[in-house]
Amino acid sequence: MARTNFKTVEEYVHTFPKNVWDILEKVRQSIKKAAPMAEETISYQMPTYKLNGNLVYYAAWKNHIGFYPTADAIKKFKNELAEYKSAKGSVQFPYDKPIPLSLIEKIVKYRVKTNL
Repeated sequence: MARTNFKTVEEYVHTFPKNVWDILEKVRQSIKKAAPMAEETISYQMPTYKLNGNLVYYAAWKNHIGFYPTADAIKKFKNELAEYKSAKGSVQFPYDKPIPLSLIEKIVKYRVKTNL
């Protein structure tokens, strides 16, 4: 990923190979479905969704999609996230496993409730 001055999510997504681009687009649509009123933007050079503050971020990495829903959400969904590598405010969804889009939607809906 050579560029680091993205203005839109489309610019960000299109810097990746097609297989990663497809995954990013599925994650994007899941977030939009769960939070249609959220503002889509770029922050910290990652796709970001805001509604009364930050909801979630996500990013593509070499071997995984990083999903950043805050520490509170990671704690709330720790059982559902147990099979994935996680840290205080992030979780890694590896490319070699199906991305849990319905879980992403649940987490985003939770974040919407906490922000409202």
